[in-house]
This record gives sequence, C-alpha cells and structure tokens, in this order.
Amino acid sequence: MIPSIKQLKYLCAVAEHKHFSKAAEACHVTQSTLSAAIQELESQLGIIIFERNKKSVLITPLGERLLHQARIILGDVEDFVSLAKSHDEALAGELRLGVIPTIGPFLLPRMLGELRKQYLKLKLFLKEDLSSHLVQQLQQGDLDLIILAFPYHMPDMETVTLFKDEFLLCLPPGHALEGSKQVRQQQLRGEQLLLLEEGHCLRDHALEACKLESADTDLVYQGTSLHTLVQMVANGLGVTLLPAMSVQADVLGETHLMLKHFNNENVSREIGMAWRKSDPRKEDYRLLAEFIRQHAKLARPIP
Repeated sequence: MIPSIKQLKYLCAVAEHKHFSKAAEACHVTQSTLSAAIQELESQLGIIIFERNKKSVLITPLGERLLHQARIILGDVEDFVSLAKSHDEALAGELRLGVIPTIGPFLLPRMLGELRKQYLKLKLFLKEDLSSHLVQQLQQGDLDLIILAFPYHMPDMETVTLFKDEFLLCLPPGHALEGSKQVRQQQLRGEQLLLLEEGHCLRDHALEACKLESADTDLVYQGTSLHTLVQMVANGLGVTLLPAMSVQADVLGETHLMLKHFNNENVSREIGMAWRKSDPRKEDYRLLAEFIRQHAKLARPIP
C-alpha cells in the first residue's frame, strides 16, 4: 500500500517537534489519529521510523532518510497544485512567505502597503522563524519561498540575492570608540560583544563579517532579539552589531546610543530569497524579488 500525503505530513511533524502531542496539535488532529497513522505507516513499510519512550521521540537512521524523501515529495505535491494556479496573472492568489526574525520586522512592514496596492489579488501569508526551520518548511511545501541571510546550505533550492545589509557597531555613550569616525574590525577584539543566542544565523554572519573568532571577544549569548540587544547596550553590558535595516526601522528608539560604520565596506550580510527549483511560479518570485530590491533602495541612508 502506498503511503498517503497525510501520513507523510504527520511523519514530518513528529520529526520536527519530537513529540506526538505537539505534532498532532500542529497538524490540527488528535494525538490518537496521528499516532495511528504513524503506526500504520511503519506497518505498511515493515520498519520502525521512531523510537518512543516516556521522555522523548527519536528518529531512526532509516527514518532520517525517509524524512528527507518525504519532504521532497510534499514539496512536489505543492508544486503540482501551484502549476494549476500558474496561469493566473502575476503575483495573484495565495503566497506563503517565510522570513527570519532579524529581517522580517525591519524589511516587510514598510513595503507591504505598496505591495498590496500594486498587486491587489495577492494574498500574502507570513511566517517568521529561524533559518533551519524555514528551510525544512520550504522543502516539504509548507512555504512557497523564504527570505533569509546568505550563505546558507539549501540543496535543491533556487536562490536570488536581494541586497547587502551593512553591519553597524552600536556603542553606549562614553565608550572608548566614541570619538572614532569609523572603526576597524580588529578594534572589537577584547570587547564584550553582545550577540543573539545560538540558532540565529545573524550571530555567525556578524562574526564572519568582522573576521572574528569566538576567542577574540568576550561573547555574551543572551539576546533573543535585536531589540533585546539594544537594551543590553543601553544598560552598559557591552557593544553589539546591528544590521542597517534594523537601524532604518528605528530599532534604537529613544536610547540615544551611538552607531559607527566600519572602514571596510564588506562588513555586511547578504539578504536573499529562495524557493524550490521545481516550483512553477518562479517568475512570480523573481518579480517579487525585484520589487523588494527597488523598495530597499528607497530606505533612508544612515549618517
């Protein structure tokens, strides 16, 4: 018997949440329904996909390989549906866009109004999550395209670059670098550098852009958002690196913190968009990418 689409979706959900109850909630079914479907799938295939105990759910090595294939299949199913809609006018209908937290709140709000004016029939659904989760959801067809920071490993995905996002050094008043017109990357060595917690790719991109290793600075991984980092700097806990788009969106608020440009123009991250290579709506996605590029050019420069 051939596995059903629902069984494959349940398989992906359990693998993602590592918990049958949470997976059932995410799939909007009862736990008994989901568990029965997984057990039936294992019986049909004659294998064990998940190891179960009272504390956790673990996926077997063979289950990992099946999971990878299941995500591809679900993505292909979504592309099958998209193909039926691809004859419609440009950027019309439903579009599920994923975006990482260090981009979404600062890039999208200021352009969504104009996007709606230009494309009246577009119904945009937004999902904010970490890069790893967004890529998984894109693979299995839960999202149509994603916006994130490059580089990021995304097999079987088509990508386009949108723009570069400069990193700025954020300092509290009275800091030793206050009088510097620009700063050099090596001047961060020995500083107490405040960055986002593990899992946020901005942390790795910021260190890479500044050519720093973890041992070069006194790293503090306490921030859960850029707004949190700003408040930590305002309270004298260290310095941080902020993407220019967040500054343009007034992430500093009324803190009166100082910003310094680096003397190296390559201290930046690359913002891009990705979708499945098999998705027939790629021309729509390229059109959206161009819209974002043009809108990003209109952002006010940072002195």
